[in-house]
Amino acid sequence: MAYPLKRLLITGAAGGLGSIARRRLTGLAEILRLSDIAELGAAGPREEVTPCDLSDFAAVRALVDGCDGIIHYGGISVEQPWEEILPANIQGTYNIYEAARQAGVPRIFYPSSNHATGFYPRETRIDVTAPVRPDSLYGVSKCFGEALARYYYDKYGIETAAVRIGSCFPEPKDHRMMVTWLSEDDLVALMERVFLAQRVGYTTLYGVSDNLEKWWDNSHAGFLGWQPRDSSEQFRDLIDQRHEKPGPDDVESRFQGGFWCGLRVD
Repeated sequence: MAYPLKRLLITGAAGGLGSIARRRLTGLAEILRLSDIAELGAAGPREEVTPCDLSDFAAVRALVDGCDGIIHYGGISVEQPWEEILPANIQGTYNIYEAARQAGVPRIFYPSSNHATGFYPRETRIDVTAPVRPDSLYGVSKCFGEALARYYYDKYGIETAAVRIGSCFPEPKDHRMMVTWLSEDDLVALMERVFLAQRVGYTTLYGVSDNLEKWWDNSHAGFLGWQPRDSSEQFRDLIDQRHEKPGPDDVESRFQGGFWCGLRVD
């Protein structure tokens, strides 16, 4: 069997999205190199397990060697104090890109976040030309990652799809996630398309399924050939039964970032 990639690195492979990539991208690369600071278990067929602290450049440089693609799920995925965000999401992301430059890795799937634009009003539909409006320090770190990826493409030619992921869970957890929900199948299809597309350049897009209510316009990224097929509408009755809708003046209703817009870490 011919694989599109020889060796694909997945950082954060013990996390929720990294675990999906590990389980479902076996046809994308001859070898999956899996990394995390959390327990990954034993390597399976055509797997390499390589624990790595992403804030350690020497370790990251060794980690990316021999890879021809990277999916960078490593780092903190929730709001935390800056002292925790800095080494994981800022230094770690820089280390990945600089190591990729030195090793000649041509393409990276960078999971950004919808929280890079969370302070846009819910009734406003935006595309990636809208200025960033992060709703958290976590969101700030994702804006940094997007800017870094753009820099490494413009100066060094490393292609990146910066995917502002909505909410990728088996099912939506509340009314806001009815809008931001990304199904596992749609995520897998997007990861595959990023590495199968002839060119990616530097592209930012939102990772969201074909839900009824839409905040984000991905028409500029049609060249990737990714079309989400799932919809959160199948969960509408369940969410209405389980959760009371927030009031129109609540932060969850006012902003696309939902309750993240009200979070404080001071």
